[in-house]
Amino acid sequence: MKAAAHGSIVVGVDVGGTFTDLFVLDEKAGTARVVKVPSTRGEEARGFMNGIERIGAPGDDAGEHGAGAIATIVHGTTVGTNALLERKVARTGIITTAGFRDVLEMRRRDRPRTWGLRGSFEPVVPRDLRLEVNERVLADGTLHTPVDLAQVRAAARDLLERGCEAVCVFFINAYANPLNEAQAVEAVRAIWPNANVTAATEVLPEIREFERCSTATLNAALQPVVGGYLTRLEGDLKAHGFRGELLVVQSNGGIMSRQTACDVPVRTALSGPAAGVIACAAIGRAAGYPNLVTGDMGGTSFDVSLVANGEASLSAQTSIDFGMVVRAPMIQIETIGAGGGSIASVDAGGLLQVGPESAGSVPGPACYGRGNLRPTVTDANVLLGRIAADRPLGGGLLAQMDVGKAHEAISEHVGAPLGLNAHAAAEAILTVANAKMAGAIRLVSIERGHDPREFAYMPFGGGGALHVCAMMREVGTTTGIVPRFPGVTSAIGCVIADMRHDAVQTLNRALADLDVEDLRARVAGMADACQARLDSAGVAFEAVRESIELDMLYVGQSHTVRVEVPRDALERADIGAAFEAAYRAAYGRALGGIAVRILNLRYARIGVRPKFDLAVLAPKATAMPPSLGTQAVFHAGKWWDATRFARLDLPVDATVDGPAILEQGDTTIWLEPGFSGRVDALGNLLITRKPD
Repeated sequence: MKAAAHGSIVVGVDVGGTFTDLFVLDEKAGTARVVKVPSTRGEEARGFMNGIERIGAPGDDAGEHGAGAIATIVHGTTVGTNALLERKVARTGIITTAGFRDVLEMRRRDRPRTWGLRGSFEPVVPRDLRLEVNERVLADGTLHTPVDLAQVRAAARDLLERGCEAVCVFFINAYANPLNEAQAVEAVRAIWPNANVTAATEVLPEIREFERCSTATLNAALQPVVGGYLTRLEGDLKAHGFRGELLVVQSNGGIMSRQTACDVPVRTALSGPAAGVIACAAIGRAAGYPNLVTGDMGGTSFDVSLVANGEASLSAQTSIDFGMVVRAPMIQIETIGAGGGSIASVDAGGLLQVGPESAGSVPGPACYGRGNLRPTVTDANVLLGRIAADRPLGGGLLAQMDVGKAHEAISEHVGAPLGLNAHAAAEAILTVANAKMAGAIRLVSIERGHDPREFAYMPFGGGGALHVCAMMREVGTTTGIVPRFPGVTSAIGCVIADMRHDAVQTLNRALADLDVEDLRARVAGMADACQARLDSAGVAFEAVRESIELDMLYVGQSHTVRVEVPRDALERADIGAAFEAAYRAAYGRALGGIAVRILNLRYARIGVRPKFDLAVLAPKATAMPPSLGTQAVFHAGKWWDATRFARLDLPVDATVDGPAILEQGDTTIWLEPGFSGRVDALGNLLITRKPD
């Protein structure tokens, strides 16, 4: 990565629920290190700055803060995701076409509990803040009724009087002709006292009214939250001497400028896990394992994704929570409530449950001694000896953990109801948690047509490496790869990620009637718009790539197949052949004799950032270090003496046989009996199962 003239340091920052992780790459010195500090929930910028202040640069005129030596900061933020999950978004209004105020609430006739008869849903914008105005565009783009701008202005003033901080203008069929919506947005912006005005077609000019309305409305609701956070953060950084570029990770695994993130904050949803998957893909390719299943285990959740042929899988949309749909390119991630802080309990039917409720970082697991009395996955690992209780917890969060409190919580809430002693109950907690995580891995592999035995498993996050052997056993993967710094993998991904901008337009035309010249003109326009976004970031690229895709289907179908077409193959015959190949790959056969339709045109422009050599992570040690002693670990119903090692002191080609515990500042690796780990040239730990 090319650093700016004012510094040689590039920093990736991932703000999680428990820790804020920083990966610090000094390009001039060819070195890298990690910094881990406790997160400050609700004041994420403070935790961020605490981490920046820990980056010292000898001789730097910025003093102990070192911010003046930083060329680029790339930030993966959970601010938007948390705001949506907790419904702590700005008070937002909607101005929409008469007769369509309830699109956001009607959704797609789904329900919170698929098999239940009861359920409730409260939209982000209540009905009294969804106001209607007269306008109408037909589905073919014909302007039927011009927009009544007097009504638009009156609606905007009404929403301001009701205390709205942001507004979304969403007109039906505006994707086919945005004229009315554009005029209305211009009128609203002339009245609105801030920049928090979202035009639905500027965020998503695509067919399907609910998805467009939901995505645009969530974007509007996040603008004051994410925009305010990033603006404050940039101000704090400048006050500490930072003169470089602040970039933000998107949910598609690319990055964008701070201003773009303020304009389209909905694209930051789930950006932290996405950065982790990007890092895993790069590490896997460098290690010779292009096919991976990744598992990010943090304090609250377990996020699983699949990397095939070195590339992460993208999906067109996701649901942040029930009824909160975001339609934008996102790395496919399945999330379950199985993190280190997930609470274990016995339900009314006598069944052991783990999650989805979490103790989080405050008060945290019972062993933290901060008031929580219910057992968690971390408590089970501590009680069974897989985490040394006398080890300081990363980032200075705790000096040590209280095994006694973990014992009490597990005995009372799990052991007693199930008639088990504390250690058997703790192992039962881990068995249930492992089964849930294995189920998520099967969901992204087997249920999508992939054999997990053909993939390596790469855990990351603070807790992932504790369960790597169990996941290998459960799903049948033959190799486990623990990255050099698994607890800060998402921060590493921030440094690795390319800049990317996506655009979409609805065509909704039969292939036989396609105007090829019009299609090429649309592609050229989208390319120019995306390139302008790249140029505005002020970042150097070593190359620029593009991706052109068409959403296509047979007439009569409702679900599309995504078809990639290079720019020099934008001809009817080439597009038709590409569709048949993609359809056959997805469904096993093509449907001859049925007309084909193109629904959407998708374009992505990727600014390829120069990649740092992962060799900077390689071990410096040349000799096998002495062990740190042994620790008693309860596993498979009995006690074992596990050898303890400082993982980062192991040299290349060092081999450790289980049972063993490998400790480092950002995670602990538990090597079960019957498994062996070898350090590769990049410092990854390659885990295999020893022959019986």
